[in-house]
Amino acid sequence: MKKRSFAIGDIHGGLRALKALLEQLDLTPKDQLIFLGDYVDGWSESAETVFFLIDLAKKQDCIFIRGNHDQLCYDWLLTGIHTEEWVLHGGNATKKSYARYTKDEISKQLDFFKNLQDYVILNGTKLFLHAGFTNLKGPHAEYFSKMCYWDRSLWELALSVDPNLKKGDKYYPSRLSLFDEIYIGHTPVTRIGKTIPVHASCVCNVDTGAAFKGPLSAIDIDTKEVFQSNPVYTYYPEEKGRNYVILK
Repeated sequence: MKKRSFAIGDIHGGLRALKALLEQLDLTPKDQLIFLGDYVDGWSESAETVFFLIDLAKKQDCIFIRGNHDQLCYDWLLTGIHTEEWVLHGGNATKKSYARYTKDEISKQLDFFKNLQDYVILNGTKLFLHAGFTNLKGPHAEYFSKMCYWDRSLWELALSVDPNLKKGDKYYPSRLSLFDEIYIGHTPVTRIGKTIPVHASCVCNVDTGAAFKGPLSAIDIDTKEVFQSNPVYTYYPEEKGRNYVILK
């Protein structure tokens, strides 16, 4: 059976939605899962989501990309220090989730956060990262690696490109010429009124707003078939997720 590779969008502590999504994929041991980051901050199962992913990687080929929320959570786990902005944007639910575990149990997650990758390139043509990059030479040349999980300009650029422009055209953006396909999360496509992964130029945004009112999504990177959970908030009827804050 042919190996399949799936890119999976931002989970934000929605473990129940993740389990429902994975059931739809009907995975085989050969299949690969590429998680685009933001495993925590939002719904009530952030710590549980990370434990689940650690176990999943023992039996499935998994690639874990670093998201901005993952780095914020990791900083807090290491130092106990956090910003109020992090608390408001999902960190409070994460703190409550980790309060259910001992220090020894939590320490088992530190290597997971430490070893997250800023970006991954497959076959030399497909780039996977959480947010974007600003350097015209590519993510490897970024002056500040955190841009890989904070940048929004790449997505804004992709949305603004004239669809009639093609690679090789004089005015086609050089950043978008570096790869055949770029898969990102970070900026929910619900901001532009969508609830399925959106393709703009060579960029595919797989963040379908799971932290808010949208579903959790996966896309087969070869066939482009999309799989989705129900809207994640329906799995957590007593919670608000991040629906009480301004999107950032």
